[in-house]
Amino acid sequence: MRTESVGTPPDEVVDCLGQRCPLPVIAAARRLVALPVGAVLRVLADDPAAAVDIPAWCRMRGQELVATSTVDGSPAYDIRRVH
Repeated sequence: MRTESVGTPPDEVVDCLGQRCPLPVIAAARRLVALPVGAVLRVLADDPAAAVDIPAWCRMRGQELVATSTVDGSPAYDIRRVH
């Protein structure tokens, strides 16, 4: 996992700003399954728990957390669909 400024744009963005745990993870799971394998989903989530929950969800589900970054001052998590 890298921490970086915004580089390559994701295939899709899910805005979960203002939502509390577990809503950002649920939104990511629902949207990622609809994307093709190899696509990158960016989740915007400012709940402090997302910094732990999203990487843990990726490990448990076998998806790749590509990068964490900040977009317009908000935390962003890029997840690549592996399967």
